[in-house]
Amino acid sequence: MSEGKVTAALKQAVIDRARGCCEYCLSQSQVSVQPFSIEHTIPRSKGGKTSLENLALACQGCNGHKYNKTEGRDPLTGRIVPLYNPRQYLWKHHFTWSNDYTEMFGLTAIGRATISMLRLNRQGVVECHLLT
Repeated sequence: MSEGKVTAALKQAVIDRARGCCEYCLSQSQVSVQPFSIEHTIPRSKGGKTSLENLALACQGCNGHKYNKTEGRDPLTGRIVPLYNPRQYLWKHHFTWSNDYTEMFGLTAIGRATISMLRLNRQGVVECHLLT
């Protein structure tokens, strides 16, 4: 399927692949008060398809802040860089947590821009990780 709605089977495949965690901030859906969304990593408004290869599981915070963005400004260098795409990159190559899980750090320009644009250090994300 390349157009239209996400089918129940496609939604379940995305959830299973993500193991029930937001693919951006790693929050767990089981402890979230809001349902997670299936989001297009490349937005449909920018030509993205409704296919397993272009879908990610996202909490409402990440989904809302990302919206249709695919690029952001690295706060360290000021350069415009791609945002983290869970279909293209490994999370651990771009992000890490502080020892006490109270802050996420960007290891790369992509990580730093994504943290800034998606506000990955917002309170709900930190609280979720303190539970693990």
